[in-house]
Amino acid sequence: MADLEKQPDCQTTTDNTVDFEGPNDLENPFNWPQWKKLRQLVLMAVNTFITPLASSMFAPGVAGVMRDFRESDMMLASFVVSIYVLGYMVGPFIIAPLSEMYGRVPLYHTCNVLFLIFTIACAVAQSMPQLMVFRLLAGIAGVCPLTIGSGTVADMVPKEKRAGIMAIWALGPILGPVVGPVAGGFLADAEGWRWVFWVIAIATGVMTIMCMIWYRESYAPVILARKAARLRKATGNEALRSVHDKGRMTRQRFLSTLARPIKLLFLSPIVFLLALFAAVTYGYLYLMFTTLTPIFENTYGFSPGLAGLAYLGFGIGSIIGLVVCGYVSNHIAQRDSAKGCFRPESRLPPMLVGCWAIPAGLFWYGWAAEYKVHWIVPILGTGVFAIGLMTVFMCANTYLVDSYLKYAASVTAANTALRSLVGAVLPLAGPSMYDALGLGWGNSLLAFISLVLCVCPVLFWRYGEAIRTHPRFQLTL
Repeated sequence: MADLEKQPDCQTTTDNTVDFEGPNDLENPFNWPQWKKLRQLVLMAVNTFITPLASSMFAPGVAGVMRDFRESDMMLASFVVSIYVLGYMVGPFIIAPLSEMYGRVPLYHTCNVLFLIFTIACAVAQSMPQLMVFRLLAGIAGVCPLTIGSGTVADMVPKEKRAGIMAIWALGPILGPVVGPVAGGFLADAEGWRWVFWVIAIATGVMTIMCMIWYRESYAPVILARKAARLRKATGNEALRSVHDKGRMTRQRFLSTLARPIKLLFLSPIVFLLALFAAVTYGYLYLMFTTLTPIFENTYGFSPGLAGLAYLGFGIGSIIGLVVCGYVSNHIAQRDSAKGCFRPESRLPPMLVGCWAIPAGLFWYGWAAEYKVHWIVPILGTGVFAIGLMTVFMCANTYLVDSYLKYAASVTAANTALRSLVGAVLPLAGPSMYDALGLGWGNSLLAFISLVLCVCPVLFWRYGEAIRTHPRFQLTL
């Protein structure tokens, strides 16, 4: 299939092949009015914010859950939070390929409704096993906007502006887990942990209704398939087919489509290594989440509500990284496109610089907390870390989407699944690691690992195109 960004000049390439009608066809999502694109992107950003919010908003209320269900195992306390992110590992492998078969909108609506149902189930759970199962199912459904959001952006936004718009979408996966503990700390303290889920359910219900009213399908192959169906009915010509039509969906094609994210993850070294870098960084974020509240409560004497405010360092750093990275990425894309030399590797320069903020922030946060210096110092360290996190997150996503534009949802699914697996599992090792090494050397160990991974962007900047285009790594998708 040709690049989805190229807008065709005629309705048909043969007498019976249906395509968009010229470069200005308003059915083509690239030609939608700005207000229509903006409405879709704002709704998508809200959708992408609410479901990650649920991953961590519940964290300050874990003590109440353990007390109500008479549990004392601290690993279980960590797992009831991170099992939601484990659901993020399962969902993308189903959601992304289905969105490339049936379109984005049916998946958004179905997953939003399921997420609402399972969130309410969490609010009324009567035992720890029930709560954990419902959290897992909510995570599987809630990962939908994270999985196909980048695909929705790629459906509508040309590459020269894509990084800036992707930055708005990226606010959700990063700021959701950051804002969650801030709001959840006060809410759980005042009303109890069940009200955390009720508030999320209310917000989800409002958002779901708005999405059902205003979401529009943006995936070009599905739009053209529907157009071909209308023309067949209007003209009686049963031979009319979309330009993207590959024939009847066979069982083999269906299974091959479902396997696409797995093939991208394990058969493409670029996808695997960039996803691994993003995954380790994301895992560090959740690992730090598990230690931040106890540090500020026990060391600095913060109340549970005030301890949630310590997460604002992550939020402010994320916004700084988002603004700078989005601006620089768009500038580079516009410059290279004007010269006719744009390639996916044009997305990597911000990461070449920004990724070094990750080990710097880890060293800063770890040793400041170890020596119990003024509370603002470790918070500033988390802000530096967040700048690097946002840079890696955004550049990895835009690079992978530009490399596999037609399969943007599937490559994002591969990235999201690996990231979520590490984000769910790594925090479980946090308490024992910090007990053995302390906050200073524990975070230094994480920083040394990230220093090694900082070599990946340099390698892909120099050799990425050769690896992508090498016949050995050309995938049959």
